[in-house]
Amino acid sequence: MKTQIALVDIRRLFPLVDVFRRFKPEEGEVTANPALDEWREYGRIGLVGLGIVCCWLKVWEPFPHFDLVGLLCALTGGYPIFAEALEDVWSKRMTMELSMTIALAAALLIGEVFTALVIVFFVLIAEVLEEKTVERGRRALRSLSEQLPKLAETISAGGLRTKSLDDVASGEVLLIRPGGCIPVDGEVVKGNSFVDQSAITGESLPVEKMSGDKVFAGTMNQSGALEVRVAKVGRDTAFGKIVETVERAEKSRAPVQRLADQLAAYLVYVALAAALITVVATRDLRSAISVIIVAGACGVAAGTPLAILGAVGQAARRGVVVKGGLYLERLSSVDTVVLDKTGTLTYAETEVTSILPATGVTEEFLLAVAASAERVSEHPLGKAIVRKAAAQGVALLEAEDFRYFPGRGIHCWVSRLPTLVGSREFVARLGIDVVGSEKTSCAEIFVAQGSRMLGKIQIADSVRLSAGPAVRSLQEMKLRVLLMTGDSMPVAQTVASRLGVDGFIAGLLPEGKLDRVRELQTAGKKVAMVGDGINDALALVEAHVGIAMGSGSDIARESGGVILIGDDLARFSEVLRIAKRCRRVILTNFAGTIAIDLVGIALAMSGVLHPIGAALIHVCSETAFVLNAARMLPVFERE
Repeated sequence: MKTQIALVDIRRLFPLVDVFRRFKPEEGEVTANPALDEWREYGRIGLVGLGIVCCWLKVWEPFPHFDLVGLLCALTGGYPIFAEALEDVWSKRMTMELSMTIALAAALLIGEVFTALVIVFFVLIAEVLEEKTVERGRRALRSLSEQLPKLAETISAGGLRTKSLDDVASGEVLLIRPGGCIPVDGEVVKGNSFVDQSAITGESLPVEKMSGDKVFAGTMNQSGALEVRVAKVGRDTAFGKIVETVERAEKSRAPVQRLADQLAAYLVYVALAAALITVVATRDLRSAISVIIVAGACGVAAGTPLAILGAVGQAARRGVVVKGGLYLERLSSVDTVVLDKTGTLTYAETEVTSILPATGVTEEFLLAVAASAERVSEHPLGKAIVRKAAAQGVALLEAEDFRYFPGRGIHCWVSRLPTLVGSREFVARLGIDVVGSEKTSCAEIFVAQGSRMLGKIQIADSVRLSAGPAVRSLQEMKLRVLLMTGDSMPVAQTVASRLGVDGFIAGLLPEGKLDRVRELQTAGKKVAMVGDGINDALALVEAHVGIAMGSGSDIARESGGVILIGDDLARFSEVLRIAKRCRRVILTNFAGTIAIDLVGIALAMSGVLHPIGAALIHVCSETAFVLNAARMLPVFERE
């Protein structure tokens, strides 16, 4: 029962309260001797249990009508509850510990020592069970930071050198041996191996890595040795961001968590008011005590942050960084998902999709002429043609006298013939016949040599393999999926049709994407915006929750409340499911707490429920709700 409504800390002003703290640490606080604290808890439970036996058997009662042993055991065993209640009084907070102390004091005053002992016994056991459950989850999440090696082997002119990971700088080259954990984010400069990236990206199968490929800290090198140039170290790595986010999530408070604390306070006030009414109406102090004991929202107050922490941990295991409980809660209410195209649904690089030669021209010759003309081009479409020629082993031809016409194309000489490579209009304006070449949704590069049309090459974005399944998964959750892009209408239409999204808008500038998100939200939609570029930053900030691709721009990652480390959109749909499941768990606890408390209060006010039964109901419901929330912890998650 760790419910707190205010965060006022006055312990340093009152030495007596600070003494209490030594006996009962704050939630999550690491004490000097955890094992000793644990045995103290068990000792208190044992002492109270002994008091119950002595009270039942009436062992050593030196004073008539007064159970001295039971009273001493109740006061000693219930010390943590009383200490926390006194701290709450000083801090002017209404908590379950305070209401429970009032009930225990009333029970002792009317001579119900046995009842008080049983209540303390139940409460102490519930405290231990709750703390064990929460601590198990914390250990599972804290173990993340212990996965990285402390030492790294650097490669320099002087050979191999082992140094502390803290001393490794960006730009250095590390040797990663087979079976070793990669301690940094970087790029492979030499070697070939398979790497298990499941801890970061959630991929179930190892990924082959070779020169030029990126690797992440926290992943495991399996087969061969790799030489990796360091890009990021420590907290700046994808792994470090995950650890930092989990730590932040444990400390942050989402609105639903604050609501849980408020619910706990309201239920305490309701219980005290009901107890007062019971005393006035029935003159039955035992029933009034039962009312105070049975009511409480300890389970929901403790279970809510536990569920949020577990959900953030599950997301981290799937390679998704959720920057705190606020964004997790927002994810759970999303009903519309807006997807950027380039870099989100498609890769940033374009690729050749079709090579369409004219009659009498071979595909190889058409590609050779186009690649020879484009080999010095910086245009993305030209680079795609050169990559295609290289991939097919096409030999380039002799080319010279390059002239680039921005937005139109290239004029040069290939094999001593004037050559044009560019748009339809560029080729047609110079007198080349392009009749019969119908427009398509793909980008088209026309190639002509002399006065002859050689054909055209179609180029399009390469759609991510995970994009289609991710869109379908989102739609299965009854979410509306929209595509927004700055590309032309035909290109947007092709990608939208291929992925089966519910709608699309093309030709948008950054401000246009922002306006569209605002329009959706004005219409009452809860919008999640997924993007990767600088042009998406405005919409990411404006959306109900922004999701940034891990390979995107720095400003996009900073603007988003969620980051997909591995750029796998399927992970986003998984995290949406986790967020919605977390919300269901919390709301179930809310509804269950209110229902049980109202029924319990009614039974106690009518005299049906006695203090011991009230304590049993209180403890059992609290334990049930905490365990229900614990299902969100990764340590309890079914693989």
